[in-house]
Amino acid sequence: MPNNHLTPGKLAGLKAVSDPRGVIAAAAMDQRGSLKKSLAKERGVSEVPDSALIEFKELVTEVLTKHASAILLDPEFGLPAAKRRNGKGLLLAYEKTGYDAALPGRLPDLLDLWSVRRLKEAGADCIKILLYYTPFEKSHVNDHKQAWVERIADECRAHDIPFFLELVGYGVHGEEEKSLAYAKRKPEIVTGSMEEFGKERYGVDVLKVEVPIQMEFVAGTRAFKGEQAYTRAEALEHFRLSASSTHKPFIYLSAGVSNPVFIETLELAAESGATFNGVLCGRATWKDGIAVYAKQGARAFEEWLNTKGVENIENVNKALRAATPWYDKVAAPALV
Repeated sequence: MPNNHLTPGKLAGLKAVSDPRGVIAAAAMDQRGSLKKSLAKERGVSEVPDSALIEFKELVTEVLTKHASAILLDPEFGLPAAKRRNGKGLLLAYEKTGYDAALPGRLPDLLDLWSVRRLKEAGADCIKILLYYTPFEKSHVNDHKQAWVERIADECRAHDIPFFLELVGYGVHGEEEKSLAYAKRKPEIVTGSMEEFGKERYGVDVLKVEVPIQMEFVAGTRAFKGEQAYTRAEALEHFRLSASSTHKPFIYLSAGVSNPVFIETLELAAESGATFNGVLCGRATWKDGIAVYAKQGARAFEEWLNTKGVENIENVNKALRAATPWYDKVAAPALV
């Protein structure tokens, strides 16, 4: 019997962002700082106006929510887009974009003018925060982060709304995050983080996690680039180990990889038998359209979304046939 007990509000919120199977097939469009930089770079300028971010989010939302169960947006630039989501579910981000690089430990911070109450009033079905986390970080840093998550969980409990925690690992041993050394450590980072935040004290309803491997280092895959961190069999075992590290529902993020690489990743997850419950997929669907919007404008980007963007998200949807319903992992008053 599932041992995650869902209250009526949390149940309603999860159902609002899921497909009829109980799988979360959501698009992510909450990028802020990184998207602004990418648009400026492609346009060849130092900065783009906020209106460009707002329009980009509106176009992505309007087109892609026709093929998704929900959309993740930010309240800073994404609320106009939220009105164009074709009746699909809405997750809103609660954290500030990025982190203060001058401080050690990638410490998180919440948006100053928002609260769970305000995000819910703005139409959120679910609340999402992003946390940079590694079990290998200094204990006083991780204590800070764990207390932060506990506070947000209590806020979500008070307003009876689902809490999605997005975990993104990083290196603390001096290795680059695209390196072979980091790829070898990544399974422990992902699995250890899932194990920690699956504990009841954190009140997380859905974990949004990285896959426990770096695809370009998996021998025998199409994404393989020549340096091996794991055999295919070892990669499959890493998927199984991370999945078994928590009883919570969890979904995969695309972490900025290309659409073909993300699809192959989901195929590997399916082959492993990992009980993942969906995706929150952002850049793997719309990233290649950034240059189109920056150089050719809104109309060309809309055409790109309606062709290539839709093709990308449909590829993800096909790969999601292997996902399992989140309600297999929860106990709720009524799952109807």
